[in-house]
Amino acid sequence: MSLYSGNCIELKPIEGTSFVELSVNLKNESVNKFNAETLKELGEALKLLPPSLKGLLVSSGKDSFLAGADITEFLAHFKRPESELKTWIGEIQKLFSTIEDLNAPTVCNIQGFALGGGFEFALSCDFRIASTGTKLGLPETKLGIIPGWGGTVRLPRVIGLDSALEWITSGNQYDAETALKYGAIHAVVAPQELRNAGLDLLNRASKGEIEWRALKEEKKAILPLNPTESMMAFSINKAGVFAVAGSNYPAPLKAIDVIEKAAHSTRETALQFEAEGFASVAKTVAAQALVGTFLADQAVKKKAKGTKSLAQPVSQAAVLGAGIMGGGIAYQSAISRVPMIMKDIKTEALHHGLKEAASLLDKQIQRGKSTPLQMADSLGRITPTLKMDDLKAAQVIIEAVTENEKVKISVLQEVENTVTEKTVITSNTSTISITRLAESLKHPEQFCGMHFFNPVPKMPLVEIIRGAKTSPETIATVVQYALTLGKTPIVVNDCPGFLVNRVLFAYLTAFNGLVAEGVDFVKIDKVMEKWGWPMGPSYLSDVVGIDTANHAFEVMAKGFPNRIKFEAGSPLTVLYKATRYGQKNGKGFYQYSVDAKGKSKKEVSPETYALLGQDPKSASFLERNAKITDAEIIDRLMIPFIFESARCLEEKIVDEAYELDLAMLLGVGFPPFRGGPARYADAIGTSVLLEKATVLEKKYGELYQAPTRIKNKENFYV
Repeated sequence: MSLYSGNCIELKPIEGTSFVELSVNLKNESVNKFNAETLKELGEALKLLPPSLKGLLVSSGKDSFLAGADITEFLAHFKRPESELKTWIGEIQKLFSTIEDLNAPTVCNIQGFALGGGFEFALSCDFRIASTGTKLGLPETKLGIIPGWGGTVRLPRVIGLDSALEWITSGNQYDAETALKYGAIHAVVAPQELRNAGLDLLNRASKGEIEWRALKEEKKAILPLNPTESMMAFSINKAGVFAVAGSNYPAPLKAIDVIEKAAHSTRETALQFEAEGFASVAKTVAAQALVGTFLADQAVKKKAKGTKSLAQPVSQAAVLGAGIMGGGIAYQSAISRVPMIMKDIKTEALHHGLKEAASLLDKQIQRGKSTPLQMADSLGRITPTLKMDDLKAAQVIIEAVTENEKVKISVLQEVENTVTEKTVITSNTSTISITRLAESLKHPEQFCGMHFFNPVPKMPLVEIIRGAKTSPETIATVVQYALTLGKTPIVVNDCPGFLVNRVLFAYLTAFNGLVAEGVDFVKIDKVMEKWGWPMGPSYLSDVVGIDTANHAFEVMAKGFPNRIKFEAGSPLTVLYKATRYGQKNGKGFYQYSVDAKGKSKKEVSPETYALLGQDPKSASFLERNAKITDAEIIDRLMIPFIFESARCLEEKIVDEAYELDLAMLLGVGFPPFRGGPARYADAIGTSVLLEKATVLEKKYGELYQAPTRIKNKENFYV
């Protein structure tokens, strides 16, 4: 008979013992999580524990223990005043302290995942046993927040200060065996042995065979550190964390500050420091952005999985073109266990494609993420061929030949005439209209865009481009294949540049304008990298390839002639005509060499300034660059980025603001702590953007003309 039975929590005596089991099992949910209902029921259940309790077993009714707090509720909480947020955190802390304060031993059985609040819940118990394959950790700092339900207090007292700082500031997950070595859990057992192991441990503790009271007291006491140890530990960790996270990600440093404040305090005071720290960091722009991004990623993947019923299974894929892209796509498919046929017209190209795939696999071995046997297995899934007929076995074919419309049409027509009517054909074009390419095909409904980003193994985004006649089944099949490859698919509608490149080239147009006005491209890069981009626009152009960017600019300028200007004398064109193609031939805006470790090294090139008609030592150049502020450079580049993003939403190129933001984060490296162009625009305020646009449009034209959403002062997010 249950002592308590709700939708999330059940409390019942364990037959044949004097123990009680508290089981977490959310009905109608695939995973357990701490949402408002679960926390409410936990409080109600704990009040019904019998005074004569001899032991409590905490368990899960699902394959996984607890994935943590319900992140979907977080942003609503973050909007509350800091004082209310602190109170909310304190109430949950008291629930976990109630378990810790029980006058009886407590054992937590963990399987699957115990992350964030789930692991904090487990830490409130005296003993923790995990089954093999379990993952544990406190990932809060990756979301821009800190553990708030006792994690910063209990973990340092359980595994030691240095180890706890590593766990908390990194936000990493640890397997059960590693967690055991740290002392975060007390035993690892096979899944089928977990329940009996937990009961056995509880029985031995209740009989006094194992000390449990001391474990409670250790978690309530001050940290056993002398002043020198304390100073060294915190100063070293702060320096190390700041070197990695910098000022744009305040959560890891806030976690260290909280732990340092609480080091010489007992539990109740320490928990207050934690609640204050959580409440303050939760109000930061970074926390709003990172939690929003997490939710966007979940929403995009849920939307993608919803297309599964329309998709045809893909047991064999093919790629046309064995260049760097083709080799990268073949590699990604092979390691995802989908066999890949790699077709080209030249034997040497096939050798190059296989070499590219082998090189990527070899890097995995060097990093300890693969073995020679696994490499051989993956390479065995790539079948090189010169014969078009060999493609008949594939359900999905990816055309990845040169970015030339006539060449692509010729190849696509030949493929369509070879394969069956059910074969899905895609193009890895980055700019060419999918609808226009489809006009040359007999079955346009079986055709769509599948735009990978370079380098394929590292870039998580795949744009799936819907043509005017593309069928839902075709989109669904390609989306599911992208998921199989471990990619994040975002479906967009057809237009020049699609979503990512359309927005990016508005930004690069503004960059071209600044350089043409005499602003130092090196200064621009430094400003934008400080703002948060992984690389500035000139360095990005070199990495993409100035020849590639030049071609894309021509396409974009034809598509949006009023905004995307690309005159013959523009800086990018000047470098292109001088055969400065970027990293691929060692010279672009910068010049490139290889350092002693074999890595590409960039240096400022005097020749670039000469080609641009600039003298970096001249008085006029120095005066121009002294006059323009960092804020002006940021506005000049980012306002077109935001405005083109808004137009893509207005024109339904992309459905939702969260999809837009995630595409920019994953596709071009938009700074994660800013959350994407839509969330960044909301943080600035549409009124402020409109005011800036009014001034800039008069000076620089339609690139700075505010779209409808901005004119109406509508936020992207409610």
